[in-house]
Amino acid sequence: MGLETTRIPFYKMHGGGNDFVLIDHRQPLIPDAEQPRFARRVCARQVGVGADGLILLEPGTAADFRWRFYNADGSEAEMCGNGGRCAARLAVMLGIAPPKLSFETLAGIMKAEVQDRNVRLELTGIEDFRLYQEIPINGKTLTGHFLKVGVPHVVVPVKELDQVPVTFWGKIVRFHQMFQPAGTNVNFINFQGSQALEVRTYERGVEDETLACGTGAVAAALIAARLGYAMSPVAVNTRGGEILTVHFKLQEETFKDVYLEGEALVVCQGELWVDELK
Repeated sequence: MGLETTRIPFYKMHGGGNDFVLIDHRQPLIPDAEQPRFARRVCARQVGVGADGLILLEPGTAADFRWRFYNADGSEAEMCGNGGRCAARLAVMLGIAPPKLSFETLAGIMKAEVQDRNVRLELTGIEDFRLYQEIPINGKTLTGHFLKVGVPHVVVPVKELDQVPVTFWGKIVRFHQMFQPAGTNVNFINFQGSQALEVRTYERGVEDETLACGTGAVAAALIAARLGYAMSPVAVNTRGGEILTVHFKLQEETFKDVYLEGEALVVCQGELWVDELK
């Protein structure tokens, strides 16, 4: 693969079951051209470590560090909320950054505050609201609401969340011509009062339902607020069982001070035997 070594130290972390392989990449180990393929191999559930994404922590020029984030399919993503919380905690653990930190992403500079396991991440790039989008799907019409939280999301309110064929509908909406060429993540939500909701997410790049999606939780909470169903803070119950808390200020139709808060947990650390990854 052109790697500098065949043994690479790694950490496995997750936020709400949304799991990642993280590597301290301040000393380059994986050539840029090899990183997409490397991500696919490492994230494979049966023959790799298994994860929803790969995160490389690298030296920053305008912040404490920068990251490279790859989805499990090898595509590079602009931002990931749960991945950002995991990266922030690991950076503090490794002495790369102080508890109040910032890091560079393709979606801009993100700020976070780490207190032991709990990480509070500020979200930027919230824009392009398109409410009440009528989405044709298999002879039916889904009403969804589009926005960007660094990455694109469609939010679809439903009554019976457990009955939704998330993978089937999610894949159709994710690749729907209405959201090309970038595609979109797809979130199905159920309101549970003015400060709580449930969400199930089909993630672009993972191409399946995940146990949690940080930016999806934020998208769900903000759409609920814009529709008049929720106010800050919103407790978002994810499929993995963790409750992510979304804080925000809504002024007319504009959001300010948007934060995603929850635990970022370390599963294990070890060494990748790169020459044996299939």
